[in-house]
Amino acid sequence: MEKIITVGLDLAKSIFQVHGIAENGKVLVRRTLRRSQVLPFFRSLPACVVGMEACASAHHWAREIAALGHSVRMMPPAYVKPYVKRNKTDAADAEAICEAVNRPTMRFVPVKTAEQQAASMILRTREMLMKQRSQTANALRAHMAELGIIAGTGMASIAKLLVLLRDEKDNRIPGAARFALILFAEQIELLTTRIEKLDREILVAVRKDPDARRLMSIPGGPLIAATVRTSVVDARDFATARDFAAWTGLTPRAQSSGGKERLGAISKRGNRQLRTLLIVGATSIIKLAKRGLKVPLWIRTMLQRRPVKVVSVALANKIARTIWALLVRGGNYQAPAAMLKS
Repeated sequence: MEKIITVGLDLAKSIFQVHGIAENGKVLVRRTLRRSQVLPFFRSLPACVVGMEACASAHHWAREIAALGHSVRMMPPAYVKPYVKRNKTDAADAEAICEAVNRPTMRFVPVKTAEQQAASMILRTREMLMKQRSQTANALRAHMAELGIIAGTGMASIAKLLVLLRDEKDNRIPGAARFALILFAEQIELLTTRIEKLDREILVAVRKDPDARRLMSIPGGPLIAATVRTSVVDARDFATARDFAAWTGLTPRAQSSGGKERLGAISKRGNRQLRTLLIVGATSIIKLAKRGLKVPLWIRTMLQRRPVKVVSVALANKIARTIWALLVRGGNYQAPAAMLKS
């Protein structure tokens, strides 16, 4: 009797699709499964290769199916799409996954543990609260501007607005407006308290992780260290530091053909959260360099001939490569010896 050696699993919320083939490529199973039937189905199969797309709930199913003795391989959905024949259906997707997982050049996504996903949830929760606070602060600033009260950007300026808003002696703010805007003020203060609570939790987690503690020696602080530890399962999956920088989306997008090399803006692929933190951190260093902070010679010379944003991305790329080197080779970050004042 022929044996199933490869299964393509198309994930969903309730209805799943499986496509199983034998060693000779013959289709042995093509069926739908309800959520409650997925684990019993794979429990009844002999050990085989199970392919799935790296999408919502994929890491959970990968852990559960791997615990049954199967070899689970997750792939980026963009790499599976070329194998879909004609119209897109669940059955066609499962067949494409089954085909793609056997390609010798296919790239796979490491399976994260539940603890890694939990740490990532803390970071994403903080990111969402930061966006909500910025949105509320911008709304408060705009409403106050309608009353002729202008405030600059940044939370320091918002703090001054909150003091002014609670000053009932200020006749520039009508009573109805004060009543509405104080709700904004209370929301900003509540979000700030929650963000600070998450920051303390992130700092405690970083200090417990030896790799994260070493990453904190790089300019960037605990946020970058925590994001790296939750998004990078094993830095050795990247052959070189440049591969890691390319994964973060900090290398030029190539559009080359016919022997002509065309490089555009950065690709912005990979982990958006990590890339944003690296660029924001690099931009802060560039701003401080203009105020007298010591920086490496290459940054100083590059600022003389390239725009600030280009230099910031170049520095972010350099930091990404340094992160890879620390994770793979160990040690702590050592600042360059040749430093100049800007």
